[in-house]
Amino acid sequence: MCGISGWVDYERDLGEASARQVLADMTATMACRGPDDEGTYVDTHAALGHRRLAVIDVPGGHQPMTVAQDAGPDTTALVYSGETYNFRELRERLALEGHRFRTNSDTEVVLHAHREWGRRDPRDAVRELNGMFAYALWDTATDELVLVRDRLGIKPLYYYPTSDGVLFGSEPKAILANPLAERVVDADGLRRALGFVADPHHAVFRGLREVPPGHIVRVSRAGISEQRYWALTDTGHTDDVPTTVRHVRVLLEDIAQRQLIADVPLCTLLSGGLDSSALTALAARSAAGRVRSFAVDFTGYTENFTADDLRGTPDAPYVHEVAQFVGTEHSDITLSTGQLMDADVRSATLHARDLPSGMGDMDTSLYLLFRSVREQSTVALSGESADEVFGGYRDFHDADTVAADTFPWLAGRMMRRDPSDPGLWDAALIEELDLPGYIEAQYRTALAQVPELTGPPADDRHERRMRQICYLYLTRFLPLLLDRKDRMSMAVGLEVRVPFCDHRLVEYVFGTPWAHKTFDGREKSLLRAATADLLPDSVVQRVKSPYPSTQDARYERELRRRVAALLDTRGPVTPLLDANAVRERLAAPVGTASGMAARMRFEQVLTMNAWLGDYGVTVNV
Repeated sequence: MCGISGWVDYERDLGEASARQVLADMTATMACRGPDDEGTYVDTHAALGHRRLAVIDVPGGHQPMTVAQDAGPDTTALVYSGETYNFRELRERLALEGHRFRTNSDTEVVLHAHREWGRRDPRDAVRELNGMFAYALWDTATDELVLVRDRLGIKPLYYYPTSDGVLFGSEPKAILANPLAERVVDADGLRRALGFVADPHHAVFRGLREVPPGHIVRVSRAGISEQRYWALTDTGHTDDVPTTVRHVRVLLEDIAQRQLIADVPLCTLLSGGLDSSALTALAARSAAGRVRSFAVDFTGYTENFTADDLRGTPDAPYVHEVAQFVGTEHSDITLSTGQLMDADVRSATLHARDLPSGMGDMDTSLYLLFRSVREQSTVALSGESADEVFGGYRDFHDADTVAADTFPWLAGRMMRRDPSDPGLWDAALIEELDLPGYIEAQYRTALAQVPELTGPPADDRHERRMRQICYLYLTRFLPLLLDRKDRMSMAVGLEVRVPFCDHRLVEYVFGTPWAHKTFDGREKSLLRAATADLLPDSVVQRVKSPYPSTQDARYERELRRRVAALLDTRGPVTPLLDANAVRERLAAPVGTASGMAARMRFEQVLTMNAWLGDYGVTVNV
């Protein structure tokens, strides 16, 4: 999978010893993403760093990789993170064009693809790739840097413009290791941190940006520009429901086969829901041997489970039924409240993210799950994004949420919040930030990007609205989940692949009418119909259940104790809080005050406090 970092400065010789040391410091922050190897490339005005997690061509895939231009001194250098699943087909095509390869890695294929198809416009090369990737190319002939991110934003890539060039890295920590990067958060940064809406144009720290999904960023002496190479479009879908179901199945089988390619141990993440179960079944059919599967659980969770508005059933019974039905080599990773509240684990999840998330045990449990999985496997397949692609969340099917003129996850039952309610934050601060105005502006910007419907459904008001909901989830919510998955997995050197994010599947299903996606009167109709023959009927009929969160009251009590202690010690976050509001929430009985929403407020306060202190952040509002 790997981690990349780099620095371009058109007014400085980056071959100097001091600059090389800074590059080494930047690259060292990516060691968790690449525990197997490291390398650097330095030109006069460009310095590239790489940490490698060896997955394909373990002995031959050392980076950075370079290739010389035809019969000349000029060189193209590449640092790459991710996987290109169609690299074998591309390699054959490139070989027919005269390209010669020294390795069996997908990275070298990407490098030659840019030489063959991307000389005039790098977007032409990127469009040939099927995979998840983030990479940087430096061309000595033009002194140009090209930063590339995959279509859905599965792999992260950040950049920080400077007066004379740019800094970049797989994670903010790589950029922050360079003295040129300021650790300042302004009003826009706090809005981004508290708004729970993906916005790649602002990555919380002042001046820090993401390469947007489906874009490249070009850096030259003339400046920095962003160019889109992919976007969701209306395909004018004409297939009937049976044809659509068959095509989804064909795509899923091809995707599963492609994403099983690895030269290291591979497994699946199994929750007992439709998405992960279907993926596990497809993997089991395509794999050469018996597939391993892993699931997360909490001590006493199944035995003492209480149904609520979000989760009607515990995962474990369904997980075990699927594992037996499909025939996987299964392991449960069972976590205690003590593990979830462990100070070192909470610190590790914060430093994996580089940003305050407020997800609490849903972050720590994922980190602990991945840490355990990594002891036996290097690659895992995840069912992430199936809900966004196929319309699985309850918000898609709740009339009030659909009708709400805002992002559906902010109006739905799972995360419902009033952005004007300061909650535990200082009321004057929230008024200054104007979160309602920020969210409204983000919402209108996103709606303006939704492709227009064509064909007969174009006049259907409900179809148009559901197209908007699908687009909002894919472009402004899914990136948040993909980022979480990437950070928690790469913090322990585990590569997690997300087959449902294959752009061919996303494009095809996005283009289908909402009536197709709900043809049986339920959520995820197309996925259910396409994979029902692979699964136990209990799983096929199971209602969507989100990623689990502990129900142990001791967890919330300990959370409250730490928040109370924070008020007494006046940590870095306290100037941003309404102390009376915090004490009022602390006085409420455990499990009340809006349940999960209240607990997440406490989590957000603790995480923000740790982040401000650990990262030495200056708040400038």
